Amino acid sequence: MDAETTTSLLATFAFPVLMIVVLYIIMIRPQRKKEKETQAMRNSIEIGDGITTIGGIVGHVVSIKEDTFVLETGNDRVKMRFKRWAIQDVEKLNLDATTDAGSSK
Repeated sequence: MDAETTTSLLATFAFPVLMIVVLYIIMIRPQRKKEKETQAMRNSIEIGDGITTIGGIVGHVVSIKEDTFVLETGNDRVKMRFKRWAIQDVEKLNLDATTDAGSSK
């Protein structure tokens, strides 16, 4: 093999490897980061937090088990059990804000 053939062969294999690296940096890495953040959000729920499910149901957490939680919705206090993977958004309960609002009356 001469130097020109070796260079040509190296260039042929370098391009697909470079494309895979670029694909990882642009697409796969950000998706994994987003999945980690979503999992951390779902694991951080506490009793009293406001929850929106992927189905659009809004309520407050009243009970938490290993992989499920009970959501209380509306004024009629309907309680429903959901899996953790059904959480779309969490609004943390802020006790400081309710204490400050109550003392200003």
